[in-house]
Amino acid sequence: MTITTESATGSTSDLVVDGAQLIGGEWVASITGRTIDVINPANRDVIARVPRSDEADVDLAIRAAEKAFPAWRDLDASSRARLIFRWADLVEQRGAELDSLESQEVGRPSWGPPPMASQLRFIAGQADKVQGVSLPTRSPESLGFTLREPYGVVGGVIPWNAPGPMFATEVGAAIAAGNTMVMKPAEDAPLTPLALAKLALEAGIPAGVINVVTGYGHEAGAAIPADPRIRRMGFTGSPQTGRLIMEACARNLTPLHLELGGKSPQVVFPDADLDAAIPSMAMGVTLNTGQICAAGTRVVVHRSIHDEVVDRLAAQLQKVTVGPWHQPVAMGPLINEKQHQRVLGYIDLGKEQGAELVTGGGVPKGSDYESGFFIEPTLFDKVSPDMRIAQEEIFGPVLSVLTFDDEAEAIEIANGVDYGLVASVWTRDVGTAVRMTRALQAGQVGVNTPLGAGTVIGGPFGGYKNSGFGRTMGADSVLEWTQVKTVSLQSAPLPRR
Repeated sequence: MTITTESATGSTSDLVVDGAQLIGGEWVASITGRTIDVINPANRDVIARVPRSDEADVDLAIRAAEKAFPAWRDLDASSRARLIFRWADLVEQRGAELDSLESQEVGRPSWGPPPMASQLRFIAGQADKVQGVSLPTRSPESLGFTLREPYGVVGGVIPWNAPGPMFATEVGAAIAAGNTMVMKPAEDAPLTPLALAKLALEAGIPAGVINVVTGYGHEAGAAIPADPRIRRMGFTGSPQTGRLIMEACARNLTPLHLELGGKSPQVVFPDADLDAAIPSMAMGVTLNTGQICAAGTRVVVHRSIHDEVVDRLAAQLQKVTVGPWHQPVAMGPLINEKQHQRVLGYIDLGKEQGAELVTGGGVPKGSDYESGFFIEPTLFDKVSPDMRIAQEEIFGPVLSVLTFDDEAEAIEIANGVDYGLVASVWTRDVGTAVRMTRALQAGQVGVNTPLGAGTVIGGPFGGYKNSGFGRTMGADSVLEWTQVKTVSLQSAPLPRR
Protein backbone atom coordinates (compact mmCIF):
# COMPACT_ATOMS: atom_id res chain seq x y z
CA MET A 1 0.00 0.00 0.00
CA THR A 2 1.26 3.48 -0.79
CA ILE A 3 0.75 6.35 1.58
CA THR A 4 -1.25 9.42 0.70
CA THR A 5 0.34 12.67 1.80
CA GLU A 6 -1.44 15.95 1.69
CA SER A 7 0.56 18.80 0.23
CA ALA A 8 0.02 22.52 0.45
CA THR A 9 -1.94 22.33 -2.78
CA GLY A 10 -4.03 19.36 -1.69
CA SER A 11 -2.38 16.92 -4.12
CA THR A 12 -1.39 13.36 -3.21
CA SER A 13 1.80 11.35 -3.60
CA ASP A 14 2.50 7.66 -4.07
CA LEU A 15 6.24 7.98 -3.60
CA VAL A 16 6.45 5.95 -0.38
CA VAL A 17 5.29 2.39 0.17
CA ASP A 18 3.81 2.27 3.67
CA GLY A 19 5.51 -0.16 6.05
CA ALA A 20 8.23 -1.11 3.56
CA GLN A 21 11.91 -0.55 2.93
CA LEU A 22 13.99 -1.16 -0.20
CA ILE A 23 16.21 -4.24 -0.28
CA GLY A 24 17.40 -5.76 -3.54
CA GLY A 25 14.85 -3.82 -5.57
CA GLU A 26 11.92 -5.12 -3.52
CA TRP A 27 9.71 -3.24 -1.07
CA VAL A 28 9.73 -5.41 2.02
CA ALA A 29 8.79 -5.29 5.70
CA SER A 30 11.34 -5.95 8.41
CA ILE A 31 12.02 -9.55 9.27
CA THR A 32 10.53 -9.01 12.74
CA GLY A 33 7.43 -7.30 11.38
CA ARG A 34 7.91 -4.37 13.76
CA THR A 35 7.30 -0.80 12.59
CA ILE A 36 8.06 2.79 13.62
CA ASP A 37 5.56 5.64 13.38
CA VAL A 38 6.76 8.66 11.42
CA ILE A 39 5.02 11.71 12.84
CA ASN A 40 4.40 15.23 11.68
CA PRO A 41 6.21 17.39 14.28
CA ALA A 42 3.71 20.22 13.80
CA ASN A 43 0.79 18.20 15.19
CA ARG A 44 2.10 14.71 16.11
CA ASP A 45 -0.12 13.04 13.52
CA VAL A 46 1.22 9.76 12.12
CA ILE A 47 2.24 10.31 8.49
CA ALA A 48 3.36 6.75 7.77
CA ARG A 49 4.95 3.68 9.28
CA VAL A 50 8.32 2.26 8.32
CA PRO A 51 9.99 -1.02 9.23
CA ARG A 52 11.92 -1.25 12.48
CA SER A 53 14.84 -3.22 11.13
CA ASP A 54 17.86 -4.72 12.81
CA GLU A 55 21.03 -6.59 11.89
CA ALA A 56 19.10 -9.34 10.10
CA ASP A 57 17.59 -6.84 7.66
CA VAL A 58 20.97 -5.16 7.23
CA ASP A 59 22.43 -8.57 6.39
CA LEU A 60 19.85 -9.01 3.62
CA ALA A 61 20.59 -5.54 2.28
CA ILE A 62 24.34 -6.19 2.23
CA ARG A 63 23.78 -9.48 0.40
CA ALA A 64 21.65 -7.68 -2.17
CA ALA A 65 24.34 -5.02 -2.60
CA GLU A 66 27.03 -7.69 -2.97
CA LYS A 67 25.01 -9.41 -5.68
CA ALA A 68 24.51 -6.16 -7.60
CA PHE A 69 28.08 -4.92 -7.26
CA PRO A 70 29.98 -6.77 -10.04
CA ALA A 71 27.64 -5.70 -12.82
CA TRP A 72 27.35 -2.13 -11.54
CA ARG A 73 31.14 -1.84 -11.13
CA ASP A 74 31.71 -3.12 -14.66
CA LEU A 75 29.10 -0.85 -16.25
CA ASP A 76 30.97 1.90 -18.04
CA ALA A 77 31.06 5.22 -16.22
CA SER A 78 29.16 7.12 -18.91
CA SER A 79 26.28 4.67 -18.63
CA ARG A 80 26.23 5.08 -14.85
CA ALA A 81 26.16 8.83 -15.41
CA ARG A 82 23.21 8.56 -17.81
CA LEU A 83 21.21 6.63 -15.25
CA ILE A 84 21.94 9.20 -12.54
CA PHE A 85 20.98 12.00 -14.95
CA ARG A 86 17.70 10.15 -15.59
CA TRP A 87 17.21 9.85 -11.83
CA ALA A 88 17.73 13.60 -11.52
CA ASP A 89 15.09 14.24 -14.20
CA LEU A 90 12.51 12.18 -12.29
CA VAL A 91 13.42 13.94 -9.05
CA GLU A 92 12.87 17.28 -10.74
CA GLN A 93 9.52 16.16 -12.18
CA ARG A 94 8.31 15.12 -8.74
CA GLY A 95 9.99 18.02 -6.96
CA ALA A 96 6.83 19.54 -5.47
CA GLU A 97 5.81 16.19 -3.95
CA LEU A 98 9.29 15.59 -2.55
CA ASP A 99 9.31 19.07 -1.04
CA SER A 100 5.90 18.48 0.53
CA LEU A 101 6.96 15.09 1.89
CA GLU A 102 10.13 16.41 3.49
CA SER A 103 8.27 19.44 4.87
CA GLN A 104 5.82 17.15 6.63
CA GLU A 105 8.32 14.76 8.17
CA VAL A 106 10.88 17.42 9.14
CA GLY A 107 8.33 20.13 9.95
CA ARG A 108 9.95 22.89 7.93
CA PRO A 109 8.12 25.34 5.65
CA SER A 110 8.63 24.89 1.94
CA TRP A 111 12.01 26.02 0.63
CA GLY A 112 10.78 26.08 -2.94
CA PRO A 113 12.21 23.69 -5.57
CA PRO A 114 14.31 21.12 -3.68
CA PRO A 115 18.03 20.88 -4.54
CA MET A 116 18.27 17.11 -5.07
CA ALA A 117 17.96 17.18 -8.88
CA SER A 118 20.78 19.70 -9.27
CA GLN A 119 22.88 17.77 -6.74
CA LEU A 120 22.47 14.56 -8.71
CA ARG A 121 23.28 16.28 -12.03
CA PHE A 122 26.45 17.73 -10.51
CA ILE A 123 27.45 14.25 -9.33
CA ALA A 124 26.49 12.56 -12.60
CA GLY A 125 28.80 14.94 -14.42
CA GLN A 126 31.71 13.64 -12.35
CA ALA A 127 31.02 9.94 -12.90
CA ASP A 128 33.04 9.61 -16.10
CA LYS A 129 35.72 12.07 -14.99
CA VAL A 130 37.28 9.62 -12.53
CA GLN A 131 40.79 9.24 -13.85
CA GLY A 132 44.08 7.71 -12.90
CA VAL A 133 47.52 9.09 -13.76
CA SER A 134 50.49 7.83 -15.75
CA LEU A 135 53.64 7.19 -13.74
CA PRO A 136 57.32 7.35 -14.73
CA THR A 137 59.10 4.00 -15.06
CA ARG A 138 62.71 2.85 -14.93
CA SER A 139 62.46 0.97 -18.20
CA PRO A 140 61.14 1.90 -21.65
CA GLU A 141 59.60 -1.56 -21.81
CA SER A 142 57.18 -0.91 -18.95
CA LEU A 143 54.20 1.32 -18.24
CA GLY A 144 53.05 2.62 -14.90
CA PHE A 145 49.65 4.05 -14.11
CA THR A 146 46.98 4.22 -11.46
CA LEU A 147 43.38 3.09 -11.50
CA ARG A 148 40.63 4.46 -9.31
CA GLU A 149 38.24 1.69 -8.36
CA PRO A 150 35.12 1.49 -6.18
CA TYR A 151 35.36 -0.02 -2.73
CA GLY A 152 32.47 -2.42 -3.18
CA VAL A 153 29.53 -2.44 -0.79
CA VAL A 154 29.51 0.80 1.17
CA GLY A 155 27.29 2.14 3.94
CA GLY A 156 25.76 5.40 5.04
CA VAL A 157 23.82 6.82 7.97
CA ILE A 158 22.19 10.24 7.66
CA PRO A 159 20.24 12.44 10.11
CA TRP A 160 16.75 13.91 9.97
CA ASN A 161 17.29 17.61 9.39
CA ALA A 162 17.71 17.56 5.58
CA PRO A 163 17.15 13.93 4.59
CA GLY A 164 16.55 14.49 0.88
CA PRO A 165 19.66 16.54 0.06
CA MET A 166 21.87 14.38 2.26
CA PHE A 167 20.60 11.18 0.68
CA ALA A 168 21.23 12.54 -2.82
CA THR A 169 24.72 13.75 -1.94
CA GLU A 170 25.86 10.57 -0.19
CA VAL A 171 24.20 7.92 -2.32
CA GLY A 172 24.72 9.74 -5.61
CA ALA A 173 28.48 10.06 -5.20
CA ALA A 174 28.91 6.51 -3.90
CA ILE A 175 27.09 4.84 -6.78
CA ALA A 176 28.58 7.18 -9.39
CA ALA A 177 31.97 5.75 -8.40
CA GLY A 178 30.65 2.21 -9.00
CA ASN A 179 29.88 1.17 -5.42
CA THR A 180 26.60 -0.32 -4.23
CA MET A 181 25.11 1.07 -1.05
CA VAL A 182 23.21 0.28 2.11
CA MET A 183 21.76 3.47 3.56
CA LYS A 184 20.03 3.98 6.91
CA PRO A 185 18.06 7.25 7.16
CA ALA A 186 16.96 8.68 10.50
CA GLU A 187 13.86 7.08 12.00
CA ASP A 188 12.29 10.54 12.39
CA ALA A 189 12.54 11.42 8.69
CA PRO A 190 13.01 8.37 6.43
CA LEU A 191 10.26 9.09 3.90
CA THR A 192 12.07 11.40 1.50
CA PRO A 193 15.05 9.01 1.22
CA LEU A 194 12.65 6.14 0.49
CA ALA A 195 10.90 8.26 -2.14
CA LEU A 196 14.21 9.14 -3.78
CA ALA A 197 15.20 5.46 -3.83
CA LYS A 198 11.88 4.63 -5.53
CA LEU A 199 12.63 7.18 -8.25
CA ALA A 200 16.12 5.72 -8.66
CA LEU A 201 14.55 2.36 -9.46
CA GLU A 202 12.18 4.00 -11.91
CA ALA A 203 15.17 5.66 -13.56
CA GLY A 204 16.64 2.23 -14.30
CA ILE A 205 19.33 2.04 -11.62
CA PRO A 206 19.52 -1.72 -11.08
CA ALA A 207 18.03 -3.53 -8.11
CA GLY A 208 20.46 -3.83 -5.21
CA VAL A 209 22.59 -0.83 -6.17
CA ILE A 210 20.67 1.31 -3.66
CA ASN A 211 19.25 -0.33 -0.54
CA VAL A 212 17.45 1.68 2.14
CA VAL A 213 17.01 0.05 5.54
CA THR A 214 14.91 1.90 8.10
CA GLY A 215 15.07 1.60 11.87
CA TYR A 216 16.65 2.97 15.01
CA GLY A 217 20.29 3.94 15.16
CA HIS A 218 21.25 1.47 17.88
CA GLU A 219 19.72 -1.39 15.90
CA ALA A 220 19.82 -0.99 12.11
CA GLY A 221 22.25 1.94 12.13
CA ALA A 222 24.85 0.26 14.34
CA ALA A 223 24.74 -2.94 12.30
CA ILE A 224 26.05 -1.28 9.12
CA PRO A 225 29.53 -0.10 10.23
CA ALA A 226 29.88 -3.19 12.42
CA ASP A 227 29.71 -5.49 9.39
CA PRO A 228 33.11 -6.32 7.81
CA ARG A 229 31.50 -6.57 4.36
CA ILE A 230 30.98 -2.78 4.41
CA ARG A 231 34.13 -1.41 2.83
CA ARG A 232 33.59 2.31 3.38
CA MET A 233 31.23 4.39 5.54
CA GLY A 234 29.75 7.84 5.45
CA PHE A 235 28.10 9.35 8.51
CA THR A 236 26.46 12.69 9.23
CA GLY A 237 25.24 13.40 12.74
CA SER A 238 26.39 14.19 16.25
CA PRO A 239 29.98 13.83 17.49
CA GLN A 240 28.78 11.34 20.11
CA THR A 241 27.33 8.98 17.50
CA GLY A 242 30.22 9.71 15.16
CA ARG A 243 32.63 8.32 17.74
CA LEU A 244 30.58 5.11 17.98
CA ILE A 245 30.55 4.79 14.17
CA MET A 246 34.30 5.35 14.07
CA GLU A 247 34.91 2.77 16.78
CA ALA A 248 32.88 0.20 14.83
CA CYS A 249 34.78 1.01 11.64
CA ALA A 250 38.11 0.76 13.46
CA ARG A 251 37.40 -2.85 14.39
CA ASN A 252 37.17 -3.71 10.68
CA LEU A 253 39.71 -1.12 9.48
CA THR A 254 36.93 0.45 7.41
CA PRO A 255 37.67 3.93 6.04
CA LEU A 256 35.02 6.57 6.60
CA HIS A 257 34.16 10.22 6.50
CA LEU A 258 32.36 12.04 9.29
CA GLU A 259 30.33 15.24 9.04
CA LEU A 260 29.53 16.16 12.62
CA GLY A 261 28.31 19.21 14.49
CA GLY A 262 29.03 22.92 14.37
CA LYS A 263 29.04 26.02 16.53
CA SER A 264 29.56 28.52 13.77
CA PRO A 265 30.68 32.08 14.55
CA GLN A 266 29.40 35.17 12.74
CA VAL A 267 32.16 37.73 13.27
CA VAL A 268 30.81 41.26 12.82
CA PHE A 269 33.25 44.15 12.40
CA PRO A 270 32.40 47.85 12.83
CA ASP A 271 32.35 48.46 9.07
CA ALA A 272 29.88 45.63 8.37
CA ASP A 273 26.80 46.35 6.28
CA LEU A 274 24.25 45.74 9.03
CA ASP A 275 21.32 46.18 6.66
CA ALA A 276 22.53 42.99 4.96
CA ALA A 277 24.00 41.25 7.99
CA ILE A 278 21.10 41.44 10.44
CA PRO A 279 18.38 39.72 8.37
CA SER A 280 20.92 37.21 7.05
CA MET A 281 22.10 36.23 10.52
CA ALA A 282 18.52 35.93 11.77
CA MET A 283 17.63 33.74 8.80
CA GLY A 284 20.76 31.64 9.33
CA VAL A 285 19.70 30.64 12.84
CA THR A 286 15.96 30.19 12.15
CA LEU A 287 16.22 28.33 8.83
CA ASN A 288 14.96 24.80 9.50
CA THR A 289 14.35 25.98 13.10
CA GLY A 290 18.09 26.19 13.66
CA GLN A 291 18.46 22.47 12.98
CA ILE A 292 21.37 22.94 10.59
CA CYS A 293 24.94 22.03 11.45
CA ALA A 294 26.19 25.11 9.58
CA ALA A 295 23.88 27.52 11.43
CA GLY A 296 25.65 30.66 12.64
CA THR A 297 24.68 30.39 16.30
CA ARG A 298 27.34 32.73 17.75
CA VAL A 299 27.38 36.42 16.86
CA VAL A 300 30.87 37.68 17.73
CA VAL A 301 30.46 41.45 17.48
CA HIS A 302 32.78 44.42 17.97
CA ARG A 303 32.00 46.33 21.14
CA SER A 304 31.49 49.62 19.28
CA ILE A 305 28.41 48.31 17.46
CA HIS A 306 27.24 45.78 20.05
CA ASP A 307 24.13 47.62 21.24
CA GLU A 308 22.89 48.34 17.73
CA VAL A 309 23.42 44.76 16.61
CA VAL A 310 21.58 43.33 19.63
CA ASP A 311 18.63 45.70 19.20
CA ARG A 312 18.33 45.02 15.50
CA LEU A 313 18.73 41.26 15.87
CA ALA A 314 16.00 41.18 18.52
CA ALA A 315 13.65 43.15 16.29
CA GLN A 316 14.41 40.89 13.33
CA LEU A 317 13.84 37.66 15.31
CA GLN A 318 10.56 39.01 16.68
CA LYS A 319 9.32 39.35 13.09
CA VAL A 320 9.97 35.66 12.28
CA THR A 321 6.65 33.90 11.69
CA VAL A 322 6.25 30.45 13.22
CA GLY A 323 3.73 27.77 12.32
CA PRO A 324 2.91 24.48 10.56
CA TRP A 325 4.72 23.69 7.32
CA HIS A 326 1.75 24.34 5.03
CA GLN A 327 1.23 27.91 6.26
CA PRO A 328 3.16 30.91 4.82
CA VAL A 329 5.62 31.03 7.72
CA ALA A 330 9.38 31.36 8.06
CA MET A 331 9.95 28.72 10.76
CA GLY A 332 8.33 25.45 11.73
CA PRO A 333 8.64 23.18 14.78
CA LEU A 334 11.57 21.20 16.10
CA ILE A 335 11.71 17.58 14.97
CA ASN A 336 10.49 15.73 18.08
CA GLU A 337 9.78 15.85 21.81
CA LYS A 338 13.35 14.96 22.76
CA GLN A 339 14.77 17.81 20.72
CA HIS A 340 12.11 20.19 22.03
CA GLN A 341 13.05 19.47 25.62
CA ARG A 342 16.75 19.62 24.79
CA VAL A 343 16.52 23.13 23.29
CA LEU A 344 14.32 24.41 26.13
CA GLY A 345 16.85 22.94 28.56
CA TYR A 346 19.68 24.91 26.94
CA ILE A 347 17.62 28.09 27.21
CA ASP A 348 17.16 27.46 30.93
CA LEU A 349 20.87 26.72 31.22
CA GLY A 350 21.79 29.99 29.52
CA LYS A 351 19.72 31.96 32.01
CA GLU A 352 21.18 30.00 34.93
CA GLN A 353 24.74 30.71 33.82
CA GLY A 354 24.10 34.46 33.64
CA ALA A 355 23.33 35.19 30.01
CA GLU A 356 20.69 37.85 29.38
CA LEU A 357 17.59 36.65 27.55
CA VAL A 358 16.72 39.42 25.09
CA THR A 359 13.81 37.85 23.21
CA GLY A 360 12.10 34.49 22.81
CA GLY A 361 12.95 31.64 25.11
CA GLY A 362 9.58 29.94 25.28
CA VAL A 363 6.83 28.14 23.40
CA PRO A 364 4.50 30.24 21.21
CA LYS A 365 0.95 30.62 22.47
CA GLY A 366 -2.09 29.66 20.40
CA SER A 367 -4.02 26.71 19.03
CA ASP A 368 -1.63 26.21 16.10
CA TYR A 369 1.17 25.37 18.54
CA GLU A 370 -0.55 23.17 21.12
CA SER A 371 0.23 19.79 19.59
CA GLY A 372 3.58 20.43 17.93
CA PHE A 373 7.16 20.98 19.01
CA PHE A 374 7.29 24.72 18.47
CA ILE A 375 9.68 27.19 20.05
CA GLU A 376 10.28 30.91 19.79
CA PRO A 377 13.37 32.34 18.05
CA THR A 378 15.66 33.14 20.96
CA LEU A 379 18.43 35.71 21.47
CA PHE A 380 20.90 35.81 24.36
CA ASP A 381 23.20 38.73 25.12
CA LYS A 382 26.07 39.05 27.60
CA VAL A 383 27.26 35.56 26.76
CA SER A 384 30.80 34.70 27.80
CA PRO A 385 32.89 32.26 25.74
CA ASP A 386 32.95 29.64 28.52
CA MET A 387 29.15 29.35 28.85
CA ARG A 388 27.69 26.10 27.60
CA ILE A 389 25.32 27.90 25.22
CA ALA A 390 28.46 29.37 23.62
CA GLN A 391 30.33 26.05 23.49
CA GLU A 392 27.81 23.30 22.74
CA GLU A 393 25.68 22.70 19.67
CA ILE A 394 22.05 23.36 20.62
CA PHE A 395 20.53 22.57 17.20
CA GLY A 396 17.69 25.01 17.64
CA PRO A 397 16.91 28.70 16.93
CA VAL A 398 19.06 30.05 19.77
CA LEU A 399 21.51 32.86 19.02
CA SER A 400 24.24 33.98 21.43
CA VAL A 401 25.98 37.37 21.29
CA LEU A 402 29.62 37.66 22.39
CA THR A 403 31.70 40.85 22.30
CA PHE A 404 35.28 41.53 21.19
CA ASP A 405 37.56 44.58 21.25
CA ASP A 406 40.14 43.74 18.59
CA GLU A 407 40.77 41.29 15.77
CA ALA A 408 42.96 38.98 17.83
CA GLU A 409 40.22 38.60 20.44
CA ALA A 410 37.65 37.96 17.71
CA ILE A 411 39.79 35.13 16.35
CA GLU A 412 40.31 33.67 19.82
CA ILE A 413 36.57 33.65 20.55
CA ALA A 414 35.61 32.34 17.11
CA ASN A 415 38.12 29.46 17.30
CA GLY A 416 37.57 28.77 20.99
CA VAL A 417 35.18 25.84 20.59
CA ASP A 418 35.63 22.16 19.79
CA TYR A 419 33.93 22.56 16.42
CA GLY A 420 35.20 23.94 13.12
CA LEU A 421 32.56 23.47 10.46
CA VAL A 422 31.57 26.91 9.16
CA ALA A 423 32.43 30.53 9.97
CA SER A 424 31.30 33.88 8.58
CA VAL A 425 32.89 37.31 8.55
CA TRP A 426 30.95 40.53 8.06
CA THR A 427 33.19 43.39 6.86
CA ARG A 428 33.68 45.73 3.91
CA ASP A 429 37.46 45.65 4.30
CA VAL A 430 39.28 43.21 2.00
CA GLY A 431 42.32 43.02 4.25
CA THR A 432 40.22 42.10 7.26
CA ALA A 433 38.40 39.50 5.20
CA VAL A 434 41.65 37.91 4.00
CA ARG A 435 43.22 37.79 7.46
CA MET A 436 40.09 36.38 9.08
CA THR A 437 39.56 33.81 6.33
CA ARG A 438 43.06 32.45 6.94
CA ALA A 439 42.81 32.59 10.73
CA LEU A 440 39.42 30.93 11.24
CA GLN A 441 39.50 27.20 11.93
CA ALA A 442 36.61 26.02 9.77
CA GLY A 443 36.04 23.89 6.71
CA GLN A 444 34.07 26.69 5.07
CA VAL A 445 34.40 30.44 5.55
CA GLY A 446 31.97 32.93 4.08
CA VAL A 447 32.45 36.67 3.83
CA ASN A 448 29.21 38.64 4.08
CA THR A 449 27.10 35.49 3.92
CA PRO A 450 25.53 33.67 6.90
CA LEU A 451 26.12 30.03 5.99
CA GLY A 452 29.78 29.88 5.04
CA ALA A 453 30.32 29.10 1.37
CA GLY A 454 26.71 28.06 0.93
CA THR A 455 26.26 30.16 -2.23
CA VAL A 456 29.16 28.44 -4.00
CA ILE A 457 28.35 25.72 -6.52
CA GLY A 458 30.39 22.61 -5.78
CA GLY A 459 32.05 23.91 -2.64
CA PRO A 460 33.56 21.00 -0.66
CA PHE A 461 31.74 20.63 2.65
CA GLY A 462 33.24 19.27 5.84
CA GLY A 463 34.86 20.32 9.07
CA TYR A 464 37.94 20.87 11.17
CA LYS A 465 38.41 19.54 14.71
CA ASN A 466 35.33 17.83 16.20
CA SER A 467 33.24 18.75 13.18
CA GLY A 468 34.65 15.70 11.44
CA PHE A 469 36.85 14.91 8.46
CA GLY A 470 36.45 14.20 4.79
CA ARG A 471 34.56 16.33 2.28
CA THR A 472 31.31 15.98 0.37
CA MET A 473 29.54 18.03 -2.33
CA GLY A 474 32.72 19.16 -4.11
CA ALA A 475 34.24 18.30 -7.48
CA ASP A 476 36.13 15.43 -5.81
CA SER A 477 33.08 13.96 -4.06
CA VAL A 478 33.00 10.90 -6.35
CA LEU A 479 36.75 10.38 -5.91
CA GLU A 480 36.15 10.15 -2.15
CA TRP A 481 34.33 6.86 -2.83
CA THR A 482 37.21 5.30 -4.79
CA GLN A 483 40.47 3.62 -3.86
CA VAL A 484 43.72 3.82 -5.83
CA LYS A 485 45.44 0.87 -7.48
CA THR A 486 48.96 1.20 -8.92
CA VAL A 487 49.66 -0.89 -12.01
CA SER A 488 53.09 -1.78 -13.39
CA LEU A 489 52.82 -3.25 -16.86
CA GLN A 490 55.95 -4.97 -18.15
CA SER A 491 56.15 -5.94 -21.79
CA ALA A 492 56.96 -9.53 -22.56
CA PRO A 493 60.64 -10.11 -23.31
CA LEU A 494 61.48 -10.30 -26.99
CA PRO A 495 62.22 -13.82 -28.22
CA ARG A 496 65.89 -14.62 -28.70
CA ARG A 497 67.05 -15.13 -32.27
